[in-house]
Amino acid sequence: MDRLSNTIRPYAWGSTRLLPQLLGTEPTGEPQAEMWMGAHPGAPSRLVRDGGTDGRESSVRTLTEVIAADPVRELGRATVDAFGPQLPFLLKIIAAGAPLSLQVHPNLEQAREGYAREERAAVPIEAAHRNYKDANHKPELVCALTPFEGLCGFRHPEEAADLFSALDVDSLKPYVDVLRAHPEEAALREVLTAVLGADRAETAVTVTEAAAACERAGGRYVPFASLARHYPGDPGVLAAMLLNPLRLQPGEGLFLGAGVPHAYLSGLAVELMANSDNVLRCGLTPKHVDVPELLRVVRFEPSDPSVLRPEGNGEEVYETPTEEFRLSRFVLPPGASAHALPAATAQILLCTAGSPVLRGPDGAPLTLAPGESVFVAAGEEVELSGVGTIFRAAAVV
Repeated sequence: MDRLSNTIRPYAWGSTRLLPQLLGTEPTGEPQAEMWMGAHPGAPSRLVRDGGTDGRESSVRTLTEVIAADPVRELGRATVDAFGPQLPFLLKIIAAGAPLSLQVHPNLEQAREGYAREERAAVPIEAAHRNYKDANHKPELVCALTPFEGLCGFRHPEEAADLFSALDVDSLKPYVDVLRAHPEEAALREVLTAVLGADRAETAVTVTEAAAACERAGGRYVPFASLARHYPGDPGVLAAMLLNPLRLQPGEGLFLGAGVPHAYLSGLAVELMANSDNVLRCGLTPKHVDVPELLRVVRFEPSDPSVLRPEGNGEEVYETPTEEFRLSRFVLPPGASAHALPAATAQILLCTAGSPVLRGPDGAPLTLAPGESVFVAAGEEVELSGVGTIFRAAAVV
């Protein structure tokens, strides 16, 4: 059982206050967007380990290095057989103070093909126009710690047509006609293609007119007026209007599979995903938008967001169809019984409230504060007690 030291990433959309409030630290005035817990090469967690099999003195090492030194011991044989010698998930806390980019993630086949294609073309991994940073898919689960707002999945075209039509903006009327006249999937594909593929200067005029109409209308249009203030003239504002609005209350979750367009707008949440950083952007960003590749990956299927609520007594599980990860939660009131947390696979335990206590096989207590986390190697049994909230991330094998 190793206490983790984790990297906070200062993306521009990050909140200046939400993570400091959780961690009990003073705000720096700079955005603090994501805290990563795991072994992704972009920002691996760090820990202190004794010399071990490689003979080194105790030292600070990355979790990536620790796993690479003995994958079976750290991850378990079943995890290595299923996913290779790497932690198959990445746990984050995300703190959105401004809207994230409108985006979608590839499925596993698309990720492998896209990564191989860009490798053959010798596109540098850090290149701004590179789409695939790795060969993995990125199913993800977000669980709100505060009220959390976002956009997820396509509206039904008729609903989107009504939303556009009520703004009474002439340049939106062709989209309205398509949404009402064509079959659902074809209508959504045609409108998104038109929005993202049109001349940027012309689209910027339409976005400006639509944003002014949203400001006047208020109500259900408030989120889109806000998006336009953050990203003036961005075609992603119109694309966002094709999506369902979503508001999660603390403890509620949302699972996102491949091909589902989404954007997070505000709030603090735990996020668990396959160990990947593959993102294809649709808009609301100054970053690269590859429209043809995006259209190849997006699933043009209307859907209603399905809010997840944890199930179970003691250990509350957020059920998802993924094999790379499983997220559960323990909410420990005063006087609660201790919980044994055995696992055949590696796990990361994250405290989000209170001061719960963990004990390993040696019985030594380790007390966690909000925002602190530990890595537990496969086969190691940990006992959880005290008062607070713990999220548990592990592979499903």
